[in-house]
Amino acid sequence: MTKFRKKPVVIEAMQWMGYMTLELREFLTNCDFTVEGPTLYIETLEGRMATTLLDYVICGIKGEFYPCAEDIFELTYERVE
Repeated sequence: MTKFRKKPVVIEAMQWMGYMTLELREFLTNCDFTVEGPTLYIETLEGRMATTLLDYVICGIKGEFYPCAEDIFELTYERVE
């Protein structure tokens, strides 16, 4: 079996805090989304996905948006300056 390593890529992301902020609304400019109570629903390449409290919303390398659970995000990404 051949092994592969993920290429280092810098992404943009914001954490969902359960309410829409101006900054998050501007971040999601090119993304269809709805807010229903504490849940943010994002139209992704795979269909409509729920973003629950403290999940991160990631803008991928092709400009696509998708949610990522907080624990997975923190294991996968680190802040860059």
